[in-house]
Amino acid sequence: MAGKSQGKSLTDLFLAIGVVIVIMMIIIPLPTALLDLFMGLNLLLSVLVLLLVLFTPRAIDFSSFPTVLLVETVFGLGLNVSSTRLILSQGTKFDGKMVRAFSTFVIGADGTDGLLIGFVIFIIIIAVQAFVITKGATRVSEVAARFTLDAMPMKQTAVEQEYNSGRISEEEYQKRKQEVQLESNFYGSMDGATKFVSGNVKIGIFITVINLVVGLIFGMVLRGEDFSTAIQTYAALTIGDGLLSQVPSLLISFATGLIVTRAASDGSNTLGQDVKKEFTQSATIYYVAGGTMAAMGILPGFPWYFLIPIGGALLFLGYRLGNIKKRAVAVGEQKGKAKAGAAGGQNAPVSSYVPLDPLSLELGISLVSLVDKEKGAELLERLLRMRHEAALELGLVVPSIHVIDNVRLDPTEYSFKIKGVEVGKHKLRMGSYMCMNTGGVTQEMTGEPTTDPAFGLPAIWLPESKREEAERAGYSVIDPPTIIATHLTELIKRYAADILGRQEVQAILDALEKTYPAVVKDATKDFSIGEIQKVMQGLLREQVSVRNMVIILETMSDFASITKKTEVLVEKVRQALGRQICLQYADVDASGKAVLHVITVDNAFLAELIQSRVDKVDGPITTLPVARQNAWIKSLASTMKTVQENGYLPIIFCPEEARLLVKKSTERNFPNLVVMSIQEISNDINVEIVGEVLVNE
Repeated sequence: MAGKSQGKSLTDLFLAIGVVIVIMMIIIPLPTALLDLFMGLNLLLSVLVLLLVLFTPRAIDFSSFPTVLLVETVFGLGLNVSSTRLILSQGTKFDGKMVRAFSTFVIGADGTDGLLIGFVIFIIIIAVQAFVITKGATRVSEVAARFTLDAMPMKQTAVEQEYNSGRISEEEYQKRKQEVQLESNFYGSMDGATKFVSGNVKIGIFITVINLVVGLIFGMVLRGEDFSTAIQTYAALTIGDGLLSQVPSLLISFATGLIVTRAASDGSNTLGQDVKKEFTQSATIYYVAGGTMAAMGILPGFPWYFLIPIGGALLFLGYRLGNIKKRAVAVGEQKGKAKAGAAGGQNAPVSSYVPLDPLSLELGISLVSLVDKEKGAELLERLLRMRHEAALELGLVVPSIHVIDNVRLDPTEYSFKIKGVEVGKHKLRMGSYMCMNTGGVTQEMTGEPTTDPAFGLPAIWLPESKREEAERAGYSVIDPPTIIATHLTELIKRYAADILGRQEVQAILDALEKTYPAVVKDATKDFSIGEIQKVMQGLLREQVSVRNMVIILETMSDFASITKKTEVLVEKVRQALGRQICLQYADVDASGKAVLHVITVDNAFLAELIQSRVDKVDGPITTLPVARQNAWIKSLASTMKTVQENGYLPIIFCPEEARLLVKKSTERNFPNLVVMSIQEISNDINVEIVGEVLVNE
């Protein structure tokens, strides 16, 4: 880690020094030797950038390209300014090797003719770069940026839809969503970066004119040179210096055009691989091209000595490509026949195993628009947010919810299934809002009566036109996507224990092992995956978060030598998580302290309840006489009603040995009743008794 950090620091330091040098070159004169070195490096950098673009499969894999383009542009301009300073100040004494070499290479030794030819070539290079490559790359960048930014919401929605339908994993979802964001940022940056390229071309033309015109003035007026000497000197140096600045700029412009035109690629191949794949799709084009070239070679006046060989080579290439395609088709047909033969027997099974979706949401036809990405796919976003919230609240990574349409449902109905079994359904009214009176309604409104599916509270349907009126009247207004998401959230909380399978437990342990290997190793040594799963399910059944897996596993390991009974381990883990459970239900008093408002139970009845305990394979149950059980439920309901009217959540407070029995004896009538033991109360939590259950005959 230290080596990586040090290497990163050195890279950042060298980069910072390089940027400072680039800026200082514009101000401080450079010796010709250093100028030659930097000009060579500038040329090398532009070649490297072009090669990187050619061998990079996707544009976003070279995400630093806009920044590199800016640095290289400023670097080239700095060199151009430095060379101009030296050319104008030294004249015929200028000894820059790179500038002289490029000048000699283009002009040659032909005197005035070579000078004119060199100027023509130089002007053509500038024109090609300014009006063809740079202009085209700039336009493509603008269009790519606009379309990429416009398509970004749709791409994100498509990724979320795949994730919610279970076709991709959480890791793949995060990766692809980040790629969409990176692509948007890249093309947005490229839209601005191409302006540096076009500006560099324009300023290069300006500097070239300055070099030539001012050089002639300096040579003839200040140094007394004749026109012929001055034009030969400054024109040659201008061409050499201009080429040294424009050739790297041309390569960078070419690289810019290449990288922004790679949008059509699937991102898995380099440019060369794409070209090879696309130019070998058909043998016919090579037959036609070869025949055309050969026919041209036969015509009088055409150079047959290379047209006919080229035509023959193209015909041979088409022949070879055609054979390759035929062999590929034959192999594919053989494989297809083999598969058909393997599956063609009358006794062949349809499938050896047809898996069920862990979670699935089936929608009636009228509700399909809620997941239509062209209409915003608002429900998919709600489901994704719901899964994240469930992970934070319960510590349970909720599997992807497979959203499908079901024509057998009522058009406005949805059904939620866990492992193929329906656990909840409801009918919606599209174009309307569910309005609930949560206690703040100032004016009653008339609408179609309904029931909130999540909490069973009374509500009414109101059309969209009355939404604002309902909000002003104090109603809680809920749209269809929120209704479904809220209902599913409550169902997931209620059935969290059923969702948690052994595979999910193994995934949790694998993730935890990366940071707490000793805890996982110690727990798995004493307990199987199934035993850990049962303890976690026992917690989830009573809405206790299993997010703090370290405490859960450590507590289980502490009691491994004493017992392996699930119900006992659940109680001990609850006590270890006592403060977490208390804060889940505690209120805050005027002094800011957490207060737990609880209901106690008659001690005599608790003793009777404990005495009625019978241990079964799947845990203890109570065997109270029917009359006593009914009296217990009746008394509890009465006390709970009083407590709720006073604004408190009913919480039963009892000894450890009675807690599970109280929960078991009440879960049929009050499945959401919170039952806590004395040992679960944290020292910093105040307890206030707001009711007592007295069980009479």
